[in-house]
Amino acid sequence: ISLALTAAETGHLVLATLHTGNAIRTVDRVVGAFPPNQQPQVRAMLSESLRAVVSQRLVNRADGKGRLPALEILLGSRAVANLIRESKSFQLRSLMQTAAEQGMALLDSSLAQLVRDGLVSREEALIHADDPKSIPAA
Repeated sequence: ISLALTAAETGHLVLATLHTGNAIRTVDRVVGAFPPNQQPQVRAMLSESLRAVVSQRLVNRADGKGRLPALEILLGSRAVANLIRESKSFQLRSLMQTAAEQGMALLDSSLAQLVRDGLVSREEALIHADDPKSIPAA
């Protein structure tokens, strides 16, 4: 992770995978990989170089013919950078909710759209949702 952050700071495109539940947990996982005394510096590095976090969950199709990705997208912006730098990642969810027009998306929004489109059953979406109230009735 340290090498990836250093490479990103010097302008290199870094793509990485982490096994986390959502985009916000990804940010916390990167920071949490370092000892507490290094975390403020890591937060600063991450806030300056982060361009996007895309989190996906593969959910079963309603027709039983495979799976579809439900996506959560966190885009690097000044507001996101400030929250990361100030150790306020708990506020990223509300920021992502209000920044849909900028391309950000919560997992629950993606699941709800898949249900509305008839591609995923409501029951399947509820299994994966962070907030079950956000999933519409079928």
